[in-house]
Amino acid sequence: MEAKATHRYIGTSPRKMRLVIDLIRGESVDKAIELLHFNPKHASRDAEKVLRSAISNLFNKDEENKHEPNELYVKEAFVNQGPALKRLLPAPMGRAFRIKKRANHVTIVVALKKKLQEV
Repeated sequence: MEAKATHRYIGTSPRKMRLVIDLIRGESVDKAIELLHFNPKHASRDAEKVLRSAISNLFNKDEENKHEPNELYVKEAFVNQGPALKRLLPAPMGRAFRIKKRANHVTIVVALKKKLQEV
């Protein structure tokens, strides 16, 4: 059983968001929330929000079985580039420099850990 959550059009660059998302990929959910909550980077707030949404989606998807958060792990976590807003910055001698304000899309997939069956 797995569940997915996405957050689109986040106003930070994909490069900065990937630094945060790489920390939680493959980790247990408890550890991932702890890493994101105490990470000083601004992008970790949005990543934590998406992770909590994915956990909630899994609980809503499978209401019959009660799962503990320590049974879950981050199966997939990736960042895609979103649209870039193009702006002009005044430059010397009447020129203008173009700057891109980048955006990104974050996707996190949470799944249940496979329990080892003893034979």
